[in-house]
Amino acid sequence: MDIFIYISVLTSALLCAVIVRVRILSFAGQKVQDYEGLGPVFDLPTHLDGALICDGVIFGPTGRVTSRFNARMIGTWEGDTGTLHEEFTYDSGAQQTRAWHLEVKGPNRFVARADDVIGIGVGRNAGPAVRLSYRIVLPQDSGGHKLDVIDWMYLDTGGNIINRSQFFKYGFKVAELIATIRKDTSE
Repeated sequence: MDIFIYISVLTSALLCAVIVRVRILSFAGQKVQDYEGLGPVFDLPTHLDGALICDGVIFGPTGRVTSRFNARMIGTWEGDTGTLHEEFTYDSGAQQTRAWHLEVKGPNRFVARADDVIGIGVGRNAGPAVRLSYRIVLPQDSGGHKLDVIDWMYLDTGGNIINRSQFFKYGFKVAELIATIRKDTSE
């Protein structure tokens, strides 16, 4: 009987350690408020306006690169309402377009809609960081899966944006994206 109690306590302690690590000490444990006052302020209508260039990689569930991409983006704003048109080209030659419709809803809050997003994405920002969570439907040639996404964007001191997104299915991370977004100065 003592061994059963010992194993139960040990299992419970390990489970608690995993939960603490995932919820507090990892990517998912970040809070927008953690970035308040820590650098330049990420203002969506300012930093997602005009012509932008994006370069990125997608990692699969094993952590290996599964795809690379480049994108051209055009952000247009009228007051607190904006559209970010995206045209992606993947290393496979596949192309994809998306239009994000963004609306600032008050201090440090915004919503986002896109054709491949189920419902409304909910966003918050503070200091140099933006967090957006939403549910996306992948294209059919990528399996058509419905995934939950946590999307973080960080503004660096030069005005560039570092984007890190994690994709989940049934609570398990199945992919991760890391990209840079910068103003297109070629025009």
